Amino acid sequence: MYRIISGRWKSKRISAPKNFDVRPTTDFAKEALFSIIENRFDFDEEFISVLDLFAGIGSISLEFSSRGCKDVTSVEMNPKHAAFINSTAAELDMSLQINVQRGDVFEYLKKNRNRKTYELVVADPPFDTEEKKYNELIALVLNNNFLKENGIFILEHQSRMKLV
Repeated sequence: MYRIISGRWKSKRISAPKNFDVRPTTDFAKEALFSIIENRFDFDEEFISVLDLFAGIGSISLEFSSRGCKDVTSVEMNPKHAAFINSTAAELDMSLQINVQRGDVFEYLKKNRNRKTYELVVADPPFDTEEKKYNELIALVLNNNFLKENGIFILEHQSRMKLV
């Protein structure tokens, strides 16, 4: 279970089915993350586009949409998780803001090079992702015009990793 921290759906609790193997971003981490982001962007005043990679069950995507972000692309490989994001977005009247793409994040990034740029790219790979895959992810995002000028790339990773 997780909750939406702020915005239109503030305090809304979201429960994923018990058979989902997920680890949504904690409320504490989300509050810290959005505190930093909202010092840079005003979701109500600006048109901000977000790319949420390894979207899981949509905790970050739904939070952005609740706070007023009108363009969120969520990429998630697990079909049940992607369907859950879609159904939750529909239930909360966010379907027009959240575009769910089901598939492998690396393939998505390779296939969509130089097509669309985002103010924010957020990635939360699975815990057991190898270090070389993190470096591949960084290269794909930064070298293929996914970030607008002065955009922000947020990558969650284990503290012991030494990334390039």
